[in-house]
Amino acid sequence: MTQDWQFDVPTAGSKRLPPDARYMEALSSQGYSFEVAIADLVDNSIDAGAKDVVIHFLRDGDQLVSLLVVDDGKGMDEETLDIAMTVGGRRDYAAGALGMFGTGLKSASLSHASGVTVVSTTKRTRAVGRRWLMEHAVSGFQCDIVAPDYAQNLIDRYDNKRPIEWQGTVVRWDGVKSFPKHGGGGQTDRYLHRTINKLGLHLGLHLHRFLARDDFNITIAVEDVRTGTVYMNFGVEPLDPFGYPVTGHSEYPRTFTASLPSVGDITLEAHIWTPKSNLDEYRAVGSVMERQGFYFYRHDRLVQAGGWNNFRQPEQHLSLARVAVDLPDDQGDAFRLTVKKSGVEATPEFSAALEKAGAPGGHTFLDYLVAAETAYRDARKRSGTTRKPVLPPGKGLDPAVRETIEDELPTIPSEEPISIRWQKIDNELFFAVDREDRTIVLNQHYRAAILGGRRGGLNDAPLIKSLMYMLLHQVFEKEYSGSREKDNLQLWQSILVSAARAELDRVADDD
Repeated sequence: MTQDWQFDVPTAGSKRLPPDARYMEALSSQGYSFEVAIADLVDNSIDAGAKDVVIHFLRDGDQLVSLLVVDDGKGMDEETLDIAMTVGGRRDYAAGALGMFGTGLKSASLSHASGVTVVSTTKRTRAVGRRWLMEHAVSGFQCDIVAPDYAQNLIDRYDNKRPIEWQGTVVRWDGVKSFPKHGGGGQTDRYLHRTINKLGLHLGLHLHRFLARDDFNITIAVEDVRTGTVYMNFGVEPLDPFGYPVTGHSEYPRTFTASLPSVGDITLEAHIWTPKSNLDEYRAVGSVMERQGFYFYRHDRLVQAGGWNNFRQPEQHLSLARVAVDLPDDQGDAFRLTVKKSGVEATPEFSAALEKAGAPGGHTFLDYLVAAETAYRDARKRSGTTRKPVLPPGKGLDPAVRETIEDELPTIPSEEPISIRWQKIDNELFFAVDREDRTIVLNQHYRAAILGGRRGGLNDAPLIKSLMYMLLHQVFEKEYSGSREKDNLQLWQSILVSAARAELDRVADDD
């Protein structure tokens, strides 16, 4: 028997179902990258009115022991700190605040550390502290109270060294999951170099509007806790994704207006980058496909760097197109910011508005896309060469190398990339071509000699792998190899095997 559809679900009362303590495990599994998690902590410092933020890696000899984020913001008293350490703690966010959900400090920290301690002081109150240990959190939301003497000592440590003068907050991570387990053999130094470089670029990009001000600084430092030796201490520089010296098109930048029924008018600042730029402001944002598109800001904080948000697919010819969008305070149903503040979800309402967006003089947003594509094509023509599209590079090549290849060579759309991996094969061969898996296989036997004692990894030996990609990508782009190509493959095999064996001999002689 068919019943009439009920548009509202009838209810018969309600009951309270508080979250299980294991909710903390889910909270700490939000997929924060290391630099996104640190940026979330710096957001809190900015909301606290900090002028000076120090990100401090602490080491004991070769071993990294803790990471701290220290600021000279207004600090917190005991009641305010309890709210800050409560999951989803309710507090009134000031107009222009970067915080939103009340979960960032906890989820960002516990996704990368087994324990997070927060110690804070105001001009009128002594230092207080709270600590979340994951093992205590999952057993019943048990938050530790930090001993008052230690809380004051930690504040005093940074009162002497900056940035804290009269007030401020210290966030301390212990048991950081990404720290090398054994720091010897230069592992710690390599980790710090790689991590700090990536962190500096991320903070410089996403907080570039703040860093461009005269009264705000972020410093990254490394210190030995036993000797007090400072190994590194440098300021993060702003990385403006619209900081090109010369526009790529004489009619841009141009301001467009998109009208959304649920939000109102949205301003789109459309830019066309200088072609073939080597500036970090252009290249450090992401791959050639990732860096084009919309750059969404919320209260001057960059929350999405590139992407077309389902308006269109990225393509090589739009690599110079970047559009700055400042989100309104009331985002209505058109936009939703991710919890990590590292992306924006836009509804079809936004895409529909872009189709009709215009600028004074009758210019449309669609005209802008054509102009950006034309600027890219004209730059290619002026170079005097037209490069044939290639299969894109894939896993096994360093991301920076992949990015350069995609910048320099148009890629065949919708094709699986060429991967490179080490594997055991006949020692008479240096490489093998696996057409079915679209993979270049390098002989594992020669790996250690080529790396020269360095630690191996997925993206190791970038020079050798880049050369192998350039030699062999055409093999995958053809249906079969002719006699001339087969002869070339045999020639390359002979020379490369001889060179690899010479490397092995040099390693043996050194031993």
